[in-house]
Amino acid sequence: MPSDRSLASFRALTFDCFGTLVDWELGIYTHLAPLLERLPPSHEFQASRPACLRSFVAHESRIQREQPTLPYSALLAAAYAAFAAEHGLERPDEAECAAFGAGVGAWPAFADTVGALRQLARRYKLVILSNVDRASFGNTAAGPLGGTRFDAIYTAQDIGSYKPDPKNFEYLVKKCKEDLGVEKEEILHTAQSLFHDHEPAKKAGLVSAWIARGTREGEVESVMGGKIEEFEGRVDVTWRFGKLAEMADAVDEAFKKEGKA
Repeated sequence: MPSDRSLASFRALTFDCFGTLVDWELGIYTHLAPLLERLPPSHEFQASRPACLRSFVAHESRIQREQPTLPYSALLAAAYAAFAAEHGLERPDEAECAAFGAGVGAWPAFADTVGALRQLARRYKLVILSNVDRASFGNTAAGPLGGTRFDAIYTAQDIGSYKPDPKNFEYLVKKCKEDLGVEKEEILHTAQSLFHDHEPAKKAGLVSAWIARGTREGEVESVMGGKIEEFEGRVDVTWRFGKLAEMADAVDEAFKKEGKA
């Protein structure tokens, strides 16, 4: 919704990582290949990434609810096995499941991510609020994110629950103040997922910017992001950008307009 606030009025950007900075959907789909190869060539998952991911996400979300303290790498391994079982495949062995769970650090960053983060770091403190374990995020930070420096990193493992649990956002607000001296009204939560991020961010009273990847014509439909029309009244998105790079450019313009170049 429109706002009279400027992008230059915030001190910290709090980011979802996987889906916003890193291509979670491509990473998952690519690493599901050993199972997809065992399905018939005519199976819809061979031609439809969104259909495949909707099935996988159902298992991932269920396990997140049932086992909120399970490290993400182990959760992925369990979801991999459950996905195989649902589609009539022989249960993959423990090594195969574990390899899938350990693959987070190989998922690619979006092409605009690293450059945009460097641009935004000139203006704000950068904070991660991610549904992963510390080791998995560490691999991502050192690899696909190109060693980008974040001012704070808060993971599901630190908090003991997965987004969209309100506890994750309560923790975020509390720790931003304690660790960085940033008040809630100085935070701009920046994320792709309407369900995991924007809906709970609204409940927490945070202002948010939607990085609406996978919503434009010609892009592969995003399963993780969600459809805005299905969240009417449940989210309060102040800014919408198709890519993080577009947000970074808009931020520069806002700062220049206020003479803060």
